[in-house]
Amino acid sequence: MFVGSEDSKIRKCRDALTDAFEGFSDMEINYDERSHLHDEFTQMTVFLQEVAAVQGSFWKAFTSAAAKLKRTIEHLKKAQDCIPPCGVQEAARRFHCWGCFSTICDLPLDCPVQDMLVNRGDQALFSCIVAFQLPESEVTYSWKYAGGGVRTQDVSYFRDLPGSHGYLARIRPVQPRHSGTFSCVILHDQRPLARLYFYLNVTGPPPPEETELQVTFREVMRWTPREAEMIQPWRPSLGELLTRPQALTPGNLLLLAAAAALGSASVTVLV
Repeated sequence: MFVGSEDSKIRKCRDALTDAFEGFSDMEINYDERSHLHDEFTQMTVFLQEVAAVQGSFWKAFTSAAAKLKRTIEHLKKAQDCIPPCGVQEAARRFHCWGCFSTICDLPLDCPVQDMLVNRGDQALFSCIVAFQLPESEVTYSWKYAGGGVRTQDVSYFRDLPGSHGYLARIRPVQPRHSGTFSCVILHDQRPLARLYFYLNVTGPPPPEETELQVTFREVMRWTPREAEMIQPWRPSLGELLTRPQALTPGNLLLLAAAAALGSASVTVLV
């Protein structure tokens, strides 16, 4: 017998197996159910061997084995449908039997920007939640911010916001300086699953209580203390001196005479 040739019985057995399991090759299953399906194939192989040992042939066992396998596949947990518009959705991953490979939703990592219009002084609440199912463990959140009022998805504009690790973030009270784009990255075991963006547009005048506070603050900043009152020395006039008691003392009379003489001399010189 030449190498590579097949015995007619083996060829017939193979054809019978192919016919019995026709339609299984292009089947898709939930990626997480692969181990369950593998166990079922193992049990089916043992079953066929037991039947062959008893009956001496696989022929009659193929049909019943295929029917049992089909029922098992029908009861496997179904893969979830892809939920647009974004995200790496592991719960929707499918395993293709004919090529032994898996595929996942063909969706971008970046989600569309969500516009948020918030009045100045109010609260801004960001919720990093997606519509698709996340893994049950090792899920973390990372927040970033692109300031200056920019609306963008370009990661080069963003800086980390340390201390923000949960799926909720809040700003209170909102001020014009907070305008810009906030980004939340959902990670599983350090692998990004989705990037959400929130554009915060702060509008409206400040609240009345804030206006009053600002007016008070400006008045305080403009206030300057009065000059300290200085004790000025008393310089009485000649009339006040003459009216005071005991003003015409011998010493004062001598000073008056000298002043009169000096005045006369001055008048004389000017003339």
